[in-house]
Amino acid sequence: MTETRSHLFSPLQIRDVHVRNRVVVSPMCLYSAVNGVANDWHLVQYGKLAVGGAGIVFVEATAVEPAGRITHGCTGLWCDEQIAPMRRIADFIRAEGAVPAIQLAHAGRKGSSQRPWQGGEALTADDAARGEGPWRMVAPSAIAANPKRAAPEALELDEIERITQAWGAATRRAREAGFDIVEIHGAHGYLLHSFLSGVSNQRTDRYGGSRENRMRHPLEVAAAVRREWPKSLPAFFRISAIDGLPEGWQMEDTLVFSKELGRLGYDVIDCSSGGIDADRSRSVATALTRRPGFQVPFAEQIRKELKMMTMAVGLIVNPKHAESILAQGQADLICIGRELLHNPQWPLHARLELEGESAYDIWPPQYEWSLRKRAQWAAAYRESEGAE
Repeated sequence: MTETRSHLFSPLQIRDVHVRNRVVVSPMCLYSAVNGVANDWHLVQYGKLAVGGAGIVFVEATAVEPAGRITHGCTGLWCDEQIAPMRRIADFIRAEGAVPAIQLAHAGRKGSSQRPWQGGEALTADDAARGEGPWRMVAPSAIAANPKRAAPEALELDEIERITQAWGAATRRAREAGFDIVEIHGAHGYLLHSFLSGVSNQRTDRYGGSRENRMRHPLEVAAAVRREWPKSLPAFFRISAIDGLPEGWQMEDTLVFSKELGRLGYDVIDCSSGGIDADRSRSVATALTRRPGFQVPFAEQIRKELKMMTMAVGLIVNPKHAESILAQGQADLICIGRELLHNPQWPLHARLELEGESAYDIWPPQYEWSLRKRAQWAAAYRESEGAE
């Protein structure tokens, strides 16, 4: 392997936060908390991802209030009891050289759900019988997320304000827990996305109708979070760049919205798509061909037109592909999800592939000395085989 200098493993400075490389662990729900409290499962999961060499490790979508959970197993930061277990995770991530980050969320009309391995649908009487009953779902309008679900209740104006305050309070707890990056989840059909999209928002007051009105609550939340987050620390926003429906949110809307986020002090737009409509015959799953990097063009357009930092996500599994996205200026960060569940040490292997054996110096010292020897032995064996 030849030794080269890669874009993927070059550092990045965002405000006062130094990121050792451009690999980001995507927020991935584990559905394993109890009463919103993280536990040893979370510590081990996020700890091994930090040891695996990523630059930023995001803790999963964390609810700002109990009704904002997707499932009973979701983590939360709606009360002080939940801070200390999160601090333990953030401290370990930082000790391993990665940046601890957290995504805050509100599930809206996609809440009150079973865990995916239990079916992923609305909670039933059987779920309630084992102590995991349903809760009240809220949304901008009383429109169900899919035909199998009950319609949520449309939020009253005072409830919208209360939820905005809950985002601010959760942000304060996230900082007390020691995270250095906060991200708002405004994608995939959850509460903030459901305000943005005309598919799910049919209000007639100041929070519905025009694009400006539909952006109002997400921008109020963004402002509340940024007020509570130190100016020295970065803030990200995950957005579904398109709904994939003619009547839904479009890329031109995303550009307008992202520009407003920039004015509020947001540093990185995390570019995903879809999730507003469960009918797959109409959804973004068929509007876009799901191939490696299928959402990268969204990150590229925002980066080039708005001069904002972006994060690319979506079936990016090959190190050389990730490297090419950065080299071509399509994004600033590469967000990887399921591939890291398959191989938590993907970043370490990726650097070896891109930069050669000198990359062993980023492996944890507990591994590095032994693996470097193994590589030397393997090279000597190959050489001896070639001689014969």
